[in-house]
Amino acid sequence: MEESLRIAVTVGDPAGVGPEVVRAALESPHLDNTFSFEVLGGGDGPGFEPGHPSIQGAKAALDSLETAARGCLEGRFAAVVTGPIHKARMRAVGFDYPGQTEFFAERFGVSDYTMCLTGPSLTVALVTAHVPLCEVPQLLTAEGILRTGMQLAAFLSLRIGTFAGGRKPRIAVAGLNPHAGESGLLGKEDADIVEPGVRLLNAEGVAEFSGPWSPDTVFHRAAAGEFDGVVCMYHDQGLIPLKLLAFYEGVNVTLGLPFPRTSPDHGTAFELAGRGRADARSMVAAMNLASELVRKRRLSRP
Repeated sequence: MEESLRIAVTVGDPAGVGPEVVRAALESPHLDNTFSFEVLGGGDGPGFEPGHPSIQGAKAALDSLETAARGCLEGRFAAVVTGPIHKARMRAVGFDYPGQTEFFAERFGVSDYTMCLTGPSLTVALVTAHVPLCEVPQLLTAEGILRTGMQLAAFLSLRIGTFAGGRKPRIAVAGLNPHAGESGLLGKEDADIVEPGVRLLNAEGVAEFSGPWSPDTVFHRAAAGEFDGVVCMYHDQGLIPLKLLAFYEGVNVTLGLPFPRTSPDHGTAFELAGRGRADARSMVAAMNLASELVRKRRLSRP
């Protein structure tokens, strides 16, 4: 089957800022037009009003996700960029997933996947994602750290151009506890779980892994250029520094899928919808990253 040169873009909940940031992104002079973009789920007509979410809007958002996933599997789309949805309202129309990440993983038949966020100066990948903080220590395993680190290494290798003779990525692994456990005084998970995970990663030889590093300094070091990415133990450990540094330019990318899937790093922002105040920079970055990943995946093939 001939590969598609089209990338699907879902607008998300039509009552949110998705439709307007997609329109603005398509008109942006900073958009990479290597591939064409097909917008799914415009949300026009009765029952769709900016700032006023509805069951009809949630159903339209779900339909666009199904169309995007099916189009990738059928070869019509080379990648998908997803606008923001309102997860609680999506539940009312049968969307039984923590987020769009998990939806695409199931549709593409993938069980090992990683939530990754990237911005101009920082890239983070999460070992655990949409789970309560109190459950994180029980969910952490050396094998989970290995999976996350390997998928982050593949993503960074693609962007750096390791396949074309570029250097190996330099990846830090953040500790779970303050000061990475302080030699066991502040928790034993770093010695018992994170350190073995780092050893497993380095045995693979695909990147330069180090850690566990104290979480209160490792993101500053990465943003300063010492590391290309950081493996994080839980959701907010990675997203707080990422959003602090790249609130308007961060991109969510799902690692481990057979097709690139990206999204802007913001929510529906119903309170801004239709007021002309929504910022499209994150959507532009998400669309550009999808194009970059499709292009570099093709170049990396033997």
